[in-house]
Amino acid sequence: MSRLRCAILDDYFNLALDVADWQKMSDRVDVTVFSHPFASEQAAASALADFEIICAMRERTAFPKGLFESLPKLKLLLTSGMRNASIDMEAAKARGVAIGGTQYSRDPTAPLTMGLILELTRGIGRENARMHAGEPWQAFAGVEIEGMTLGIVGLGKLGTKMAGIAKAFGMNVIAWSPNLTPEKCAAAGVGYATKEELFAKADIVTIHVVLSERSRGLVGRADLARMKPTAFLVNTARGPIVDEQALLEALQQRKIAGAGIDVFSVEPLPVDHPFRKLDNLVLTPHLGYATEDGLRIHYGQMVEAIDAFTKGGELPRKLA
Repeated sequence: MSRLRCAILDDYFNLALDVADWQKMSDRVDVTVFSHPFASEQAAASALADFEIICAMRERTAFPKGLFESLPKLKLLLTSGMRNASIDMEAAKARGVAIGGTQYSRDPTAPLTMGLILELTRGIGRENARMHAGEPWQAFAGVEIEGMTLGIVGLGKLGTKMAGIAKAFGMNVIAWSPNLTPEKCAAAGVGYATKEELFAKADIVTIHVVLSERSRGLVGRADLARMKPTAFLVNTARGPIVDEQALLEALQQRKIAGAGIDVFSVEPLPVDHPFRKLDNLVLTPHLGYATEDGLRIHYGQMVEAIDAFTKGGELPRKLA
């Protein structure tokens, strides 16, 4: 087999080459790293036209039908995780492109969610910044989360993990999702609520559903209007699940106390986005899954998949 070209996309941390053994394939594969997002689908098509293998990181770069049609040499597309809604699987199949994923048994998103909750309620980051800036002693008193009610939208693996963490902090936990039953809530040791009850009762609402056409816009203006003026919203799932314009207005008008957001409809978040101007909004740049430990697993499994593929073996964790 002639030498193949492999593109590693969206390596924002510049860690890909350090955390996995790409050298084991140096006799067969030339690797190029792209550390910044492409400005457009056309830019991606131009940059990637000569690559046979592409390693994608979550949904950072989308692969719609048009992009597949612009990549005639592409043979293998790998994505971190076992699900990527931004890849047109039918288009990949039509073009004869194999798709593979990666698996990671841990989920670091729940601890990040708790971190956002603690920042919203105790102001650790803002007080740290004030201390380093030499500003006056103690400016933010904070509020206690023990005894508060956490409303979880989506009680899957991640939502259940979040419930356990919250209960360890002494929080009361209720949950809702379109298919959730009282029996499943009871099995997880949390209270069941209707959607309306959850948004009205919860002191903090946290989102943990998978993005799909059904969940797009699941949290809308009416839901935010039901929240207490002292309540907080946290989203570490996917940006389009929440109506961002409605959230922006609720925060600007102080209809809710604040929000912690790790995910956005457009990523990276534009530098002039109005979210960046709000003092009651804690922002993180989609860090939920992004830990060095996790990236080591994801990139390591990508190397494993490429190694097998280039040797004519079966593709591990094949998605399509």
